[in-house]
Amino acid sequence: MNIYIFEDKTEEETKKKALNDLNVIEENLIILKKNTKNGIIKKSFSIEVTTMDEVINYIKEELNEILNLMNIKANLEIRKRENKIEIKMFSNNNSILIGKNGKTLESIQILLRQIVKNKINIPYLIIIDVENYKEKRNKNIEYLAKKLAKEVANTQIETSMDNMNSYERRLVHNVLSNNKYVYTVSEGEEPNRHVVIKPREE
Repeated sequence: MNIYIFEDKTEEETKKKALNDLNVIEENLIILKKNTKNGIIKKSFSIEVTTMDEVINYIKEELNEILNLMNIKANLEIRKRENKIEIKMFSNNNSILIGKNGKTLESIQILLRQIVKNKINIPYLIIIDVENYKEKRNKNIEYLAKKLAKEVANTQIETSMDNMNSYERRLVHNVLSNNKYVYTVSEGEEPNRHVVIKPREE
């Protein structure tokens, strides 16, 4: 990933120079370091920067390296939305990339987030999906949560769902938060933490 250094009299002028020279808009300029130099005669300001295109290319390279180590070839589709980078992978080995209950996919996502944070020290939210696996899984989790909630409301017997990551547990809590007949709690220790659906007292 290319890192560029610009220097001028003030922060504003230095930033303007970087935007002009790199031909990018402000939201695609990533400032990594700022430094003020106080000389005997004059003061100057310098910045180390990169661009969003550079970051995305770096992410592609690192993700492809991870996939190569897994002996998997995949096409990548990357989109930047505010402070979120969404990556979709398309492969003939989807089941291997996803893993049981999405564990492999989640591990790749955590690893890539850490690699990027170590490189540019900016905690971008990187979300990786294999085709539309996560979207389908989220819908299945919501459907199952509602179904189990009905059973708990009818039987007045609490039930535990399978172990899930924090995002998926939050999904269940949110979908049942306004339910009049049941409420949810998370129990257990990671990685065995799960949601328990309990009947409300009448």
